[in-house]
Amino acid sequence: MPTCPIPEIKRLGKTLKQWRQAFPAYFETGRANNGGTEAINGLIELHRRIARGFRNRDNYHLRMLLIGGGLDTLSPT
Repeated sequence: MPTCPIPEIKRLGKTLKQWRQAFPAYFETGRANNGGTEAINGLIELHRRIARGFRNRDNYHLRMLLIGGGLDTLSPT
């Protein structure tokens, strides 16, 4: 692929070559990955940007737990 005249294919070949050891690791670890963690982190980052500077750290923490599925409501029970 490094001699391919199509830049996209050449770039794909370079990427696959760089990741050639990581691909088998996915199958050797029972297909374990950190997708769930990345999904929760993405939600937290989104809402952190939406919050734009919560002044109360406890309110911010509760909001992140609510978004991440750790709470059913923001009101204490």
